[in-house]
Amino acid sequence: MTTQRTVLVTGGNRGIGYAIAEQFVAEGHNVAVTARSGEGPAGTLTVRADVTDSASIDAAFTEIEAKLGPVEVVIANAGITRDMLIMRMSDDDFDDVVSTNLGGAFRVVKRASKGMLKARFGRIILISSVVGLLGSAGQVNYAASKAGLVGMARSITRELGARAITANIVAPGFIQTDMTAELPEATQAEYKKSIPAGRFAQVGEVARVVTWLAGDDASYISGAVIPVDGGLGMGH
Repeated sequence: MTTQRTVLVTGGNRGIGYAIAEQFVAEGHNVAVTARSGEGPAGTLTVRADVTDSASIDAAFTEIEAKLGPVEVVIANAGITRDMLIMRMSDDDFDDVVSTNLGGAFRVVKRASKGMLKARFGRIILISSVVGLLGSAGQVNYAASKAGLVGMARSITRELGARAITANIVAPGFIQTDMTAELPEATQAEYKKSIPAGRFAQVGEVARVVTWLAGDDASYISGAVIPVDGGLGMGH
């Protein structure tokens, strides 16, 4: 039985973030999600926040702390893409993706760490991507932001590990979402050829790894990169 925790999932209004929030609710936790628009799943507290803005993050945490108590588990999931070949990628395309995906995780974790240090307990889980370690043409900005999360989690582990705070990375591969469903059949088949499992993941397969990492059974795991990619990124 895992201890009941107060959990925050950023970008919990769709896709992987929504599934993660749903899984935490199913396991009996108190769950808040941040979203710029839309709502988190039933049973969650949705708060408006922009991860590129520290004041907005601070206000979101203050609201969550007042309603649910100090955040003990934080899942930094909010992210964007601006895919483009490097020759055509503007400075803004690069900066915006890095500021949201990497800077956003920094701002959220920095604010969460206050309460975690006081409680001498915390679970920090950063949602990266197989692309962060494998690379992907047209995704220099996205891959750089997702690779940066690895260095972040490992540095946080060295800084805060003695206070019973862990920091880990989950690196999903191709996931069955609305976005992948819209890809032409031939493109989907081509992608699946490179995945040893021969299929895309279900969002729940990622969500259950995240809830496990946040639970009591994973208390001695920190600074780890856990791939959920059907074998796509082996060795990376």
